Amino acid sequence: MRMTSLARAAAVTAAAALALSACGVSKTDDGATSGSGSSASAEKLSGLRIMVPNSPGSGYDQTARAVSADLQSSGLSGSIEVFNQAGAGGTVGLARLVNEKGKGDLLMQMGLGVVGASYSNKSEAKLTDTTPIAKLIEESEAIVVAKDSPYKTLDDLVNAWKANPGAVPVGGASNVGGPDHLTPMLLAKAVGLDAKKVNYVSYDGGGELMTAVLGKKLGFAATGVSEVVKQAESGAVRVLAVTSDKAVEGLDAKPLKDQGVDMVFTNWRGLVAAPNISEADKKKLVDAVTALHGTEEWKKTLAEKGWGDAFVPGDEFETFLTSESDRVAGVLKELGLS
Repeated sequence: MRMTSLARAAAVTAAAALALSACGVSKTDDGATSGSGSSASAEKLSGLRIMVPNSPGSGYDQTARAVSADLQSSGLSGSIEVFNQAGAGGTVGLARLVNEKGKGDLLMQMGLGVVGASYSNKSEAKLTDTTPIAKLIEESEAIVVAKDSPYKTLDDLVNAWKANPGAVPVGGASNVGGPDHLTPMLLAKAVGLDAKKVNYVSYDGGGELMTAVLGKKLGFAATGVSEVVKQAESGAVRVLAVTSDKAVEGLDAKPLKDQGVDMVFTNWRGLVAAPNISEADKKKLVDAVTALHGTEEWKKTLAEKGWGDAFVPGDEFETFLTSESDRVAGVLKELGLS
């Protein structure tokens, strides 16, 4: 069975991200942080706010709070306010960001989910209206069931799903076109199930999704691996598979491809700023996040969270966002969902 176009694109993206990775950072005698290989030190940020466009505990929320903590602990920023503006798969937050024109102290945590939601919700606010700062991480998805689910293996789940798709609802914390939606749609295609028959239920954030899984409202869920590690460790849920090409440290689950399903899929997250900020503010934000990328604090966070390093800064990230929008539209069309 051939690998999907989305999977191939993800692999290309990952390779490009590695090529663009920034160099390390060091502390100068006066405590300033500078990037090795950078011609100038990053200016310490002040009064920064980071908006999370969905609920507390979600993948975006975890990423934003990790960025905030590491910017501060590495001396790259003063106090940072992280706040949640949930709704409509991230497009409520996107609309707010677009309306904050010229405000160089505001970032929004985002990712593939917001790309998909802006497409499926026909949002008037577009990511192309924002100021891209950097792509940060990549993360595989997990196929998750409740601990007492009748589906003990991936084969159990797939057999029941193919026999009666409507009776096996799958949930995700993404709107149409987001990672949690694309994962079961691509999985359906990979196992020979018509994606149009998939009974997909959207939740606004990982917290709500896990509540639905534990409450047996779903046959299974697709979500970022970082959102299920604790529940899996406690035994509350079982992870039947991960969408990465290799096993994920800390999760007792094999990749789909090691279980006979030819599919690899990777989600990503990054940061964008408000429209029409000054070039000086844009440079300050890009420089700070570039410096963060090389810190030991951030490297430790990546390892602890199981996130893949996918750093792409500034103008390169802007080009990537444009290509992602086209890619999501193309995949939905290929699956017959647009």
